[in-house]
Amino acid sequence: MAARAFRTSSSLLRTAAVSAPSSFSRPVLAIHQSRRRFAVSASKMSSYYEWEPEGPTVKTEIPGPKSRAAIAELDEVFDTRSLNMLTDYQKSSGNYIADPDGNVLLDVYAQIASIPIGYNNPALLKAARGDEMINGLINRPALGNFPPADWANVLKTGILKVAPKGLDQVFTAMAGSDANETAYKAAFMWRRQHERGGAHVEFTEAEMASAMDNQLPAGSSELSIMSFKTGFHGRLFGSLSTTRSKPIHKLDIPAFDWPQATFPLLKYPLEDYVEENAAAEKAALEEVEHLILNYRVPPCAVIVEPIQSEGGDNHASPAFFRSLRTLTRKHNVLLIVDEVQTGVGATGKFWAHEHWDLPEPPDMVTFSKKAQTAGYYFGNPELRPNKPYRQFNTWMGDPARALLFRSIIQEIERLGLVEKTAKVGDYLYGKLELLAKKYPGQFQNLRGKGMGTFIAFDNPRRDEFLVKAKTFGVNIGGSGKEAVRLRPMLIFEEKHADILLAALEKIAASW
Repeated sequence: MAARAFRTSSSLLRTAAVSAPSSFSRPVLAIHQSRRRFAVSASKMSSYYEWEPEGPTVKTEIPGPKSRAAIAELDEVFDTRSLNMLTDYQKSSGNYIADPDGNVLLDVYAQIASIPIGYNNPALLKAARGDEMINGLINRPALGNFPPADWANVLKTGILKVAPKGLDQVFTAMAGSDANETAYKAAFMWRRQHERGGAHVEFTEAEMASAMDNQLPAGSSELSIMSFKTGFHGRLFGSLSTTRSKPIHKLDIPAFDWPQATFPLLKYPLEDYVEENAAAEKAALEEVEHLILNYRVPPCAVIVEPIQSEGGDNHASPAFFRSLRTLTRKHNVLLIVDEVQTGVGATGKFWAHEHWDLPEPPDMVTFSKKAQTAGYYFGNPELRPNKPYRQFNTWMGDPARALLFRSIIQEIERLGLVEKTAKVGDYLYGKLELLAKKYPGQFQNLRGKGMGTFIAFDNPRRDEFLVKAKTFGVNIGGSGKEAVRLRPMLIFEEKHADILLAALEKIAASW
């Protein structure tokens, strides 16, 4: 395949206070010296960091010969069937992901929405070399038993600094699934504690004996966690029972008898379907209340994503979520908001549920991905178990990752990235609307207006679309059955949007 590259029409301005490490000078120079490029105009030429390439470069098919050889070797010892792209992380920088064959793609998938401020970010490299990080890595503590002396300060200056309003405590965890699992445990313990009469009431001998036999004591009923159809909350046993996005996640795995409500699948454009969408949300809320009151295994909590991500980028209105909060409070059921994919700025708010203008906060908010660490926030002291070791494992998170999140927060604040993501998202959405009018069959059900860069559209040939995008210099992902989802980093700018839009139009025009 002939070499392709995309470049902006003028050089990058160097506005960042942080310089690139010297180890990146050669790969970046090589990218800049690539001989074959196509000009793409950019409306704004500012740049947060100076170490990023000017644009994508495609030198070979993907995967190329070096990648194919490395994949074959890897497949001997590791399952590669879900592999998207073999990556050369040392040569990846900013918004761009590189492979062993010298291909450099604009990455708007970002490790499934998990890279917040770019590959090999200089601020994070600096943090990684610090004494605190080294101490956290080589002396990794069992946090429940042996927390570092400065652990409270690390939490207060990092994870808790950006805690959702009204939630001032945290349980740290390893990953998004782990965060949700521990939140579920907290919900179950909270409900049983209320049934017993309070945290001061001791467990009975019958309760402790039946627990060892995986049984409930006589007179007790099972409890559940309610989730929504097409939702995704992880792949561990409890979280998997609330995941409803694809059968492949759940096949052959024992699951709990837990209820699922219908998520209101809205029609687009929203302004053309106001009454139908309002009716869909009303019906969904009525179903939620019916299940709370009548399901054979009563729910003690409802978990919901602000935007159903893996299930197809499904949105609902702020009014829907406000009514859901009212329902859960009315029936003494906890509301858990799963912000694993939507959190940390991508929607133009630090937490997506901030768009809802809730009268009172959720009971728990789970997080991971862009935070590079995981856990759940809560405010009610009753959500802290009444005994030690009930919410516990060896690691209970990772101080090194908490330190990384602290540095990420500092960079987000220094550069105003949440506010800028909101503006870039508006710019990108407006341009995508024009593409959807020009190629209506390729950009169907465009959604995510006013939600930063958390944007998606449907394409009837979605899988082909994603493969073809790489040939035009873009790494992009899908979700649900037909959705193409955009998950760029918080350093994604208008100039990157222009490169993305040019590639998307080339794909659409090629069919």
